[in-house]
Amino acid sequence: MIRAVTIKDLIALQGNVPLADVRTPAEFEHGHMPGAFNLPIFSNEERVEVGTTYKQQGKEAAILLGFDLTGNKWSGFVREALKMAPAKKIALHCWRGGMRSGAMAWALDLYGFEVYLVKGGYKSYRRWVLEQFEEKYPLLVLGGKTGSGKTKILHQMLVLGEQMIDLEEIAQHQGSSYGTMNKLVQPTQEQFENNLADQLAKLDKQRKIWIEDESLTIGKRFIPKPFWNQMEAAILIDIKVPDERRVQTLVQEYGVLDKDFLVECTERIHKRLGPEQTKKAVAAIREGRMSEFIQLVLVYYDKTYRTGLSRRHTSQVFPIELVNNDLMQNAIKILDFAHSEATTI
Repeated sequence: MIRAVTIKDLIALQGNVPLADVRTPAEFEHGHMPGAFNLPIFSNEERVEVGTTYKQQGKEAAILLGFDLTGNKWSGFVREALKMAPAKKIALHCWRGGMRSGAMAWALDLYGFEVYLVKGGYKSYRRWVLEQFEEKYPLLVLGGKTGSGKTKILHQMLVLGEQMIDLEEIAQHQGSSYGTMNKLVQPTQEQFENNLADQLAKLDKQRKIWIEDESLTIGKRFIPKPFWNQMEAAILIDIKVPDERRVQTLVQEYGVLDKDFLVECTERIHKRLGPEQTKKAVAAIREGRMSEFIQLVLVYYDKTYRTGLSRRHTSQVFPIELVNNDLMQNAIKILDFAHSEATTI
């Protein structure tokens, strides 16, 4: 049986019905629905060939070529679908809900699958993604200078039952010149948006949502402007942590990284650090004086943070001192502070 479903129907089904994206591996890699698996009818090269035939010779010639290219693949498609959906219930989509997903749906239905065919395909999903950033969210932004432990505190809040979005985790980048940590690989911009929209859609808009203060870009990924505008307009709790603790935290996180990586990242921001500061920072890295290296680059990052903070109206910013080194206690203190200022925050 084949049932046509909307994107909203599909989202309601997610977690219960495996989702197959029948587009090419290249299309899938560029951007796909979170949780989907790739079951490509055509290889990247085959899709180009079919598309060219469609333009030059018309639809019927392209369909015949498609059958020629996939003729001996259908049993493999069924076996792969069975592996991913052993209960024989599966959702399918292609780019616009056209011939590729239609052909796969026909084959799997013939084999006895219960098939949910997504109307409008991935194109429809992308419209839904962009709509999520236009929604209104009750955001509370956690700010603080680099090394204040904002991300770790947010995760403690999650343990305490709060709602939280970790933008750096979604972007696979820690937000500074050193943010890849010499190992993280960022998703495409499209996939970053898909993953963010997926997480936002799962949250209760009637409850506060905590999020870390970020610039418009995280590494090479852009926070969707409508959502970033909401972050900029939201209340910010500015955590104040002793400088020596910030340096110690950053030495533990970054001081163990490859020295060549640290030097390369430092030289990348030489115009903002200045030639003398850059020279000193590179020498400190080479000689293993990691505390000094951190202190030198923090001059730039602290200035950047103060500049970002100055764009907000003073009525938006609520400072709080964190003298304790216990992340859970700090999370509780921030939550208590937010609740105590309930008439404003």
